Amino acid sequence: MSFRQRLQDVRTGFERPFWVANISEIFERISYYGAFASLAVYLQEKLNFSTQQTGTLTGIFGGMVWFLAIFGGAVADRLGFRRALALAYLILAGAYFLIGSIGAPWLAPVRNSVPLVYFVGFLLMLPALGISMVKPSVVGTIARCSKENVRSVGYSIYYTMVNIGSASGPYIASWAHRHFGVETVFRFAAASVFLMFFVVLVFFREPPRDPSLPTQSIVNTLHNFVVVASNPRFMLFLLIFSGYWVVFWQQFITLPGYVHGFINANADVEMILITDGLSVIALTLLLNHLMRKIPAFSAIILGTVITSLSWIVLAVHPRVWTCFLAIFVLAIGEIIHQPRYYEYISRLAPHDQQGTYMGFAFVPFGIGSLVGGWFGGRVMHHFAEVTRQPQWAWWVFTGAGLTTALFLFLYDRIVKPSQGSES
Repeated sequence: MSFRQRLQDVRTGFERPFWVANISEIFERISYYGAFASLAVYLQEKLNFSTQQTGTLTGIFGGMVWFLAIFGGAVADRLGFRRALALAYLILAGAYFLIGSIGAPWLAPVRNSVPLVYFVGFLLMLPALGISMVKPSVVGTIARCSKENVRSVGYSIYYTMVNIGSASGPYIASWAHRHFGVETVFRFAAASVFLMFFVVLVFFREPPRDPSLPTQSIVNTLHNFVVVASNPRFMLFLLIFSGYWVVFWQQFITLPGYVHGFINANADVEMILITDGLSVIALTLLLNHLMRKIPAFSAIILGTVITSLSWIVLAVHPRVWTCFLAIFVLAIGEIIHQPRYYEYISRLAPHDQQGTYMGFAFVPFGIGSLVGGWFGGRVMHHFAEVTRQPQWAWWVFTGAGLTTALFLFLYDRIVKPSQGSES
């Protein structure tokens, strides 16, 4: 097929809701990663939370999204994608605005009536309610609004949009932080998704649904959840692999406070955090091509090792430029393992449980963020504020990652679950 013919297929192969959903995904990711990039600094320097509390609260923000995503698909299926997206963006707009307004005088009566850490923790869970409906609605729209001959291209476009948003979010957060203050980052995030609320209402039309397919209910989702959760070998793998995300999420959980506290108080941490998204955009195709002959599980282990070793750069030579280098190395590990991780799970799942297993693929992201927040905050507190040796925290994170790689290796050698036979 000629390039011109392929380009014509792409031009005619997608219906309008496909483009509306994917464009809205860019703005959703801009909001999420912009807020995530500034959150630790906002909590610790603006709201005066301790290192441990900052870690735990940041982990809650990053972790709850992935757990609720398991049930978000059923909700979106029941509501319809148009209503689910509109509701999701309205929830997100309100949630980000409230987070950015925690210190506002008009919130003082509520803020003063309960312990601040509980109040903030509750607010940080609210974005997950919206994001959990955005993901399945956008992916479902791609499936319904793409012709068969360009559907794989459609998912590639979606992945590109996600990474454009994840790279742009910290950049916009950096600009907003420098010019208007850190709390304004969350108001920009709110404005971004609030705009998408109107875009969806005006331009998005509910894509046609195959009437022969059953509508997924919450009850069915809970049943499938129990079925997969009762598979000990698969759950053991997810639990072990959560260690990777404990290490990975430290770039958002502990790195911002470490940079401002021990490297340069004026450093632009949001700009540092752009490194991951840009690296993924630039190198995914190349590294996936180079790694294509490596078995999936071997790639998972290799990616875990590389990501874990990235923090040694910062432990040995703590400078602003080594923060960029550390996250670049971390991103290399992410690129190597991420597509092969999904491949491994898709091959491991029984044919009639593919969707449920792939939903569970996100569980380690959430566990890693929740545990990583608690763990990272306490490790950094101990080494930075008790022993006065903050660089040792990065050795601990590296050790946690390498231990994860070791357990993955042992799992592969001892457990050896057969592909497609788990039940």
